[in-house]
Formats: sequence, structure tokens, C-alpha cells
Amino acid sequence: MTFPETPLVRVLDADGRFLPSEAAEQYLPLISALSDAELEQFYRDMVVIRAIDTQATNLQRQGQLALWPPSRGQEAAQVGSAHASRPQDTIFPSYREHVVTRIRGVDPLDIIRLMRGVSHGGWDPTDPKNGNVRLYTLVLASQTLHAAGYGMGLVFDGKCGTGDPERDEAVVTYYGDGSSSQGDVHEAMVFAASYGAPVLFFLQNNHWAISVPVETQSKVPLVGRAAGYGIPAARVDGNDVLASYAVSRSLLDEARAGGGPRAIEAVTYRMGAHTTSDDPTKYRASAEEQEWAQRDPIARMRAFLQGRGASDALFAEVDAEAADAAEDLRARTVALPSPNPDSMFAHVYSEQHPLMDEQREWLRNYEASFEGGA
Repeated sequence: MTFPETPLVRVLDADGRFLPSEAAEQYLPLISALSDAELEQFYRDMVVIRAIDTQATNLQRQGQLALWPPSRGQEAAQVGSAHASRPQDTIFPSYREHVVTRIRGVDPLDIIRLMRGVSHGGWDPTDPKNGNVRLYTLVLASQTLHAAGYGMGLVFDGKCGTGDPERDEAVVTYYGDGSSSQGDVHEAMVFAASYGAPVLFFLQNNHWAISVPVETQSKVPLVGRAAGYGIPAARVDGNDVLASYAVSRSLLDEARAGGGPRAIEAVTYRMGAHTTSDDPTKYRASAEEQEWAQRDPIARMRAFLQGRGASDALFAEVDAEAADAAEDLRARTVALPSPNPDSMFAHVYSEQHPLMDEQREWLRNYEASFEGGA
């Protein structure tokens, strides 16, 4: 049996040349409307977050964090889609959308606090400075249900489809290829489609669900799953920030205007480990990694900007900003307190529970047994 193939939207080729695919033609007006400053900001955001991401990985290796999920290689998909959203839109991330949160206003240190174990959430999603970004969700795909429910609420409250682009709202939820096989995603799509909720399901297909290749869980492109629920979808080159921006902007506008949910499969690659507790060399060939390294989203955008006449001074300035951001994150991380072991028992139940009291006391006694060299 054969299945219809969704064409890939690509604007820049692997060498950074402006060579739009046929599927990209309809989105070119959105790209031509971008200013030099906006294009440079796309590049700046990708470079800075990679430096922050590298620093956070190093901090975990040095014992400063319990865990870190690297985003290296997925910067273009995230930067493009984040800039495509409007301030009134609400974002439901998974746990790897570091640059999305930063663009929207979240301090990267708040992610660090979560991964260090000194925070149960990371940031206050109701604080306006955090740009309507909900908390990271480490339980795979559950954020898609949250997004669908929130989007349904927008429909009930008349906050979409009014014809006022400055007031209408939409929702973006991010998830990965592994999460796409979770029942939560499918239930979320059912409800979003049934209620015409303005939700953009943004799937980052980074090819590996921890150690399981995407081919194991789907014999056809993942973008095709949306059609089963009547959700229009597009497949984009996730290492092309311009494609990610243009398609996300277009589909979000449609969703806000009352068109119902939309979906994107951004075809990208996780260049690093799933998290710092993972060793990708156990299941991934170096030849595959090297092949995808040739499609690096940052190198691609840099070549594009150079072709447009961007100066060496711009790239030097961006590199300096990235280095400063990474060093600032390191300084603020090591200044954080150590996690309080008692805190892990604080929010298991809504009220005090004897089982938690018993376990807390056991842990205290266990740790005390090591004091004084005992």
C-alpha cells in the first residue's frame, strides 16, 4: 500500500542558499516581509541558546545539575516557530524548548533551577514577564492535552475567530516524535478538532525517541497522522529557520482566525544526547551524526546572512553575546543553593500525609548515618 506524501517546505538549502522548494512558494511573501534586523535576530537567538545549552550540559557534567536535556540541532525549528507566535498566544512546551522560553521572556536560570532540584516548576506562568509560557512537562505528551483544553477554553470565551488579529489568541504545543505515539497526543487532536480549538501542534521530529529510531514507530511521515483527525498539516525542514517561521506564522494566523487546529512536522535532528543521562553512541552511528552535522541550522543561517552582505562585525558581536550569556548562566548557577532533600516530599499530596512523613524521616536518618565518617 502506498500513502500520499506531504511535500517538504524548505527555503534555504543545506549550504544556506535561497532555493525555495515548490511547497515553500506560498510562504515566500511572509519571508520577504522580514527585515534585516529580524533575520539577524533569528541567527542571534540560535547562537546564544546553543552557547547556553552547551554551558548547561557542562554544568550537569560537573555536578551542578541533576539532569539537562540538550537542544543542540533543533534551534531553527524552535526559533522560527517562537517568533511566528504573537504575544497573546500561549505556549505549552515539553522539556527541550529552551530558546522558545527565552524568546518569550523566561530567564534560562529558571530552567536551571528546575534541573538543579531547587524548584518544583521553574517559573511562574502567570507572571506577564514570562510571556504566557506554561511550565516544562517531563511526562511525555501530557502538555498536548493541556494545550487542547486551553484552546477549547479560548473558543468558549470567544477569544479566537473574532476577526481582530490583535486580540484573537492561539496556542502552540511542542512535542517530539517519541511523544507522537503517546495516546495523549491523539486524544488532544480529537478534542482540538472536535471543538475547533486554535491549537498548533508543533512536532519536532528529531529522529530518535531516546534510543528508538522514528522508523520503528511509524512507517510513514508523522505529519500524516494529523489528517486522520481532519487537521491541516505541513511538513517543514526543521533545520531551516525561515521555513519554520513562515509555516508557523501562516498556520497560527489561520488558527486564530477560527480555522481550528493546525499541525507541523519539523524534520530536524537531535545532535546531542536525549538527556545527559543518555549515551547516544550506544545506538546511533557516527556516520549519521556527521551527515546531519552538514545540515547544521546555525551554519546554514550564517551562510545565508553572509550571502546577503552581513558583516564580520555582526558575527563577532553575536559570538561575544553568546559567550557572555553562557558565563552569566554559569555564575548564577553556582550561586544557587543546594537542593533541600525534604522538598521532594512537599508536593506529593495536597495535604500532609503520614507515608511522606515516614519516608522523610527515613531519609534524614539514612543521611545522618554518614555524618562524622560513620
